[in-house]
Amino acid sequence: MTYLEPISQEWLIAKRREIHAWPEPGWCEFVSTARVIEHLEKLGFKVLCGFDVINKDFIRGAIKPQVEKFYEAAKAKVSPEMLERMQGVTGVVGVLETGRPGPTISFLCDLDALPVTESSDPEHAPTKEGYASQIPGYMHACGHDGHQAVLMGLASWLAANKDKLCGTVKLIFEPGEEGSRGARPMAESGVADDLDYLYCGHLGCDIPAGEVVTAPEKFLCTTKVDFRFHGTPSHAGMQPEVGRNALMAASTASLALMAIPRHGQGMTRVNVGYLRAGEGRNVIASTAEMQVEVRGETEAINQCLYDEAIARVTGAAAMYGCTVETEVMGEAIDFVKDQEVQDNFAEAARQAKYCTKVSDTMNFNGSDDATVLMRRVQNKGGKAGYVVVGSELKAGHHQAKFEFEEFRLQELFDIYHYLVIKHLGAK
Repeated sequence: MTYLEPISQEWLIAKRREIHAWPEPGWCEFVSTARVIEHLEKLGFKVLCGFDVINKDFIRGAIKPQVEKFYEAAKAKVSPEMLERMQGVTGVVGVLETGRPGPTISFLCDLDALPVTESSDPEHAPTKEGYASQIPGYMHACGHDGHQAVLMGLASWLAANKDKLCGTVKLIFEPGEEGSRGARPMAESGVADDLDYLYCGHLGCDIPAGEVVTAPEKFLCTTKVDFRFHGTPSHAGMQPEVGRNALMAASTASLALMAIPRHGQGMTRVNVGYLRAGEGRNVIASTAEMQVEVRGETEAINQCLYDEAIARVTGAAAMYGCTVETEVMGEAIDFVKDQEVQDNFAEAARQAKYCTKVSDTMNFNGSDDATVLMRRVQNKGGKAGYVVVGSELKAGHHQAKFEFEEFRLQELFDIYHYLVIKHLGAK
């Protein structure tokens, strides 16, 4: 069977740069979602969005003022009809049915950017080449722009070769991966329940350039949680005894959290990443907000850390006569590999342009809520896996000077392209 040529490296780079210039944080990716919908529909994909792909009962970490701000900004770039289709939530699934029997396979990427101000250093490639972020305070600093470009390129190739393929392809564009927020509501929508195979991937991750890792290990389970303390204000000089100090409650809680003993049965992580409290130097602070995450090598370890965190925060609040609200903002779980999928990734990587080494595994030592969708697929009888494509990085992930080697887009595309032909190519 003769297929049309893969999407060019130049096309992938140009699309990635377009995406890079307009970063949007989790649950705010309205322009990004519209871009994907328009691209897929022009190619003849069936497009699902809104509550067809998001179960609203499982939305976590959607910060209402931030969402409203980006929704209003999107009105300058997105039609009212398109925004109405989204139903106030982001995320897209594109479905291409060939009309011929075959498996249902899927590829996953992430839509969101980070609250990072991009470097203005004239040697920083996006600044130098004129595609740096146009939204102050936000940046694609984790490679998600590249992941999107690859899947959009794959969509173009799939549409051009539809008559030569069998089965069905689903392209999943997940909102809110940062903070582990988007995969759970997508999984609970049932959109992945019919998959035979789910393939996920990431660029960079501190893997040497040219190396492809086919089955990363030690994905950490995680729970992201916000605590909001409520005390009683009073004059710090005239009536200090009347106040109930939320700042002190939160400060005590933060120290207690960082003192949680690590677990003897696997890796653990605890971090207090944000703490803001008080009204002024002469006022007993009545409010405080704290953003926390725990991570564990297994679900049991993560649950142990989370339970201990709740106990310590509740206790600290009680010490100062305060109350505390708890809100889970995101979650991810661990992952058990499917050997067949790992073998498929290895086979695909060996033929990918620019790949010089194929490795079985690495210690991921972080979290990606793709694992939630992967587990869902496995529980429904399908198979799932995760691949990492190494790259030289100008700075680490989530940093202002983050930049990967753009030609690695071709490498990831080649892997996905090979897998499509392997599963859906006409026999």
